[in-house]
Amino acid sequence: DCDETFNYWEPTHYLIHGTGFQTWEYSPLYAIRSYAFLWIYALPAFLYSSLIQTNQLLVFYYTRCIAAFCCALAETYLYRGISHQFGPSIARLFLFFMVLSNGMFISSTAFLPSSFSMYMTALTFGAWLRQNHKIVILTQAISALIGWPFTALLGLPIAIEMLINKKKRIFFAKWSAIIGVSVLLPLVLIDTYYYGKLVLAPVNIVLYNVFSSHGPDLYGTEPWFFYFTNCFLNFNLVFVVSLTALPVMLFCKLFVKSKRNIVNSSHIICLSSLLLWFAVFFSQSHKEERFIYPAYPLICLSAAFAIEMVQKALTAIIPRLTYFYSSLVL
Repeated sequence: DCDETFNYWEPTHYLIHGTGFQTWEYSPLYAIRSYAFLWIYALPAFLYSSLIQTNQLLVFYYTRCIAAFCCALAETYLYRGISHQFGPSIARLFLFFMVLSNGMFISSTAFLPSSFSMYMTALTFGAWLRQNHKIVILTQAISALIGWPFTALLGLPIAIEMLINKKKRIFFAKWSAIIGVSVLLPLVLIDTYYYGKLVLAPVNIVLYNVFSSHGPDLYGTEPWFFYFTNCFLNFNLVFVVSLTALPVMLFCKLFVKSKRNIVNSSHIICLSSLLLWFAVFFSQSHKEERFIYPAYPLICLSAAFAIEMVQKALTAIIPRLTYFYSSLVL
């Protein structure tokens, strides 16, 4: 990815070794990239380079290994949250889809804000499914302010759910303010130091991409089916199954009677986040594969939802199928 090479590896090389190319995004005129984000990757690379190994190729692979390890931790945390909220069956399907996904293999080690935000998305939903709302707010703040500001969309359904609940409104406002300031202050200080002026990079990138006269279309456009093709290549039939989650959910909610609710609010919020992301980014003319990275875990989760709901719907109609399906999953 050219962005990964020139917008992240090059300036990171500058931070560690004092030399590197500067793209226009890092020009003080635009200042749409954050040096604070770079230091998340540059610091372990700098320590490794200084204390253990100066070979730059090994430092490169070390940094990617660290990214892969962090991604694995985030996925594990989300897996535990899914298992806690929805049960081991959905959790195992989710894990199976994630492990075999080309998209996860590529995105997990990419040095990109969208990959970083993918880790944060996994942590956000893992925490939310376990009702750890402070972690939810923290990871969303880090994702949107330090990573990629557009990922706030993924947390919007969770934020709405917290605001609807009267008991959580004050909690949400209080901790959003505390965490927001705690994340924003060092971000502004770091970027102001490197740019030589007061800079709020997350605001700048939104202003440039959303409110400028040309927007991101200046850098190329793709046909409407670009993401469908791309996601199918990265997830194969899992992506197709994930697209059926909404109609399957509606069918189960409206027509299937069961002692236990097949569909609950947690299903709806998780799926809403994915559909909101799809609605916004699929409708844009400028499309890039990395734009979907933050939603990759939710694609796998939605596919797991669809399969599990079909199974429960069938077993509600034909109870004998329960034993057969359980033996396959377990």
